[in-house]
Amino acid sequence: MKLYRFSPIENEEQLTEAIKHTHFACFELCKKAFDKYLPVAGNMGIFCHYDNEYKLLIKLREELTEKSDNWNQKYFLLHKPIVIPAQNDVPKTVYTYLYIRRPDQYRAQVGDVDFVLQDEKYVELKKSLQNDSQINSAKIFNRPDLDMIELSDPDIDALAYISTKAMTEKVRIKTN
Repeated sequence: MKLYRFSPIENEEQLTEAIKHTHFACFELCKKAFDKYLPVAGNMGIFCHYDNEYKLLIKLREELTEKSDNWNQKYFLLHKPIVIPAQNDVPKTVYTYLYIRRPDQYRAQVGDVDFVLQDEKYVELKKSLQNDSQINSAKIFNRPDLDMIELSDPDIDALAYISTKAMTEKVRIKTN
C-alpha cells in the first residue's frame, strides 16, 4: 500500500496534480466545517515526504517563483498565479504564493491552503472554539506564534488553516 497519495512528486505535472488535489480537498474541509466556502489567502503549501522529492520541488519552485533574498522566506510569490477554474460549487480560485515543506514523517497530508476571515469574524470563531463549541473538523492551531484555526479530517489528506488577512501575510515568513 502506498502511504502518500502523490509522493514522491517527480515533475511539474505531478506537482500540478498535487496542487489541484490539495485545493479541492481543502475546500471540502471548509464546506464540512462551515457549510460554505471562505475566501483563500492565496497561499498554497505542498508537503514533501522524501528528501529527494524536496530537493526536486525546491528546484521547481525556484523556476516558478520570484527569488527572495529574505532567508526567512517560507512562501514564494509565483511568477504566474495558479488559477483553478470553478468546479461544481467550488469557486474559481487564484493562488499567488507557493510553499514547499520539508519532509516530515508525521505529516502524511498532500498540502495545505490558507483561508481568511475578517478580523471580527475570526475573533468570534476563535472564541466559540475556546468555549468548547464543536465545529466539524475545526480546532485552534496549537502554535502560540501563529494565531490560526486548523481544519483537518482523517478521511481528507490535506489541511486547511483559517486566520485573518494579517496573519496569512505573516505566515509567509518562517516562524519558529
